[in-house]
Amino acid sequence: MGQSCDWLTLHTLGGLSRLLERLGIRYKRARSYVHSPDLHYDEKVSLLQLCLLRAWYAPEQYVFLYQDELTYYRQPTLGAAYEAKGHAQPLAHLSYHANSCFRVVAALNAVTGQVLEQQHNHLAVERLCEFYDAVCAAYPHAQEIYVALDNWPVHFHPDVVAHLQPQNFPWPPKLPAHWPTQPGRNVIRAELPIRLLFLPTYAPWLNPVEKLWRWLKQNVLHLHRLSGDWPALRQHVADALDQFKDGSPYLLRYVGLLPE
Repeated sequence: MGQSCDWLTLHTLGGLSRLLERLGIRYKRARSYVHSPDLHYDEKVSLLQLCLLRAWYAPEQYVFLYQDELTYYRQPTLGAAYEAKGHAQPLAHLSYHANSCFRVVAALNAVTGQVLEQQHNHLAVERLCEFYDAVCAAYPHAQEIYVALDNWPVHFHPDVVAHLQPQNFPWPPKLPAHWPTQPGRNVIRAELPIRLLFLPTYAPWLNPVEKLWRWLKQNVLHLHRLSGDWPALRQHVADALDQFKDGSPYLLRYVGLLPE
């Protein structure tokens, strides 16, 4: 840096170090980054904030949920852990089984911290409809339930949308060209009081459930010892999320929805 920035007129590494210290600059590891390319970013964020305010000030009428899905695997993932000093390292104990995967769908109440979750081998349209049935059963008195989610096309499949109340998408979702444009004849039109809200594309920082997944990985999935007992691992994941089924101020603070 001293050679590249000769205008600093520094002649020693110690002087450069002291300058960086005064400026509050550190040498850090980089992280991956992409800025949302969504042309309607500001409009979508404004709509999310408006709906969230309704849920805060009229919780007997409105519910605001953040939804997301996670895939986890039989084999443990790597993470930091305590170990004896020296050359010994924490070990991720692998089994000889295939690295099976399972899917979790969860909805986080932005006001109470309540988490609703379901696990399935595969998350298809039918499973999402079942999940929304469970969401409405959990909030039977809500006039409208806002569900903020990312742009995974399955979220907006015609069969899913037909299961809900009529939707008014200000920004039509982008669906695969080979998908049908109309719901199937066997779809149950339940008229559920759910309104789907778009998160801007490539903006995971706007979905606090991403931090719930981080918590789950750090506390359950990293270095777990259940790779030889697949049903026990799935139950362990369910038990970890069930502790938030009645709401949690701790979780709201952890994901950034409640000030410290």
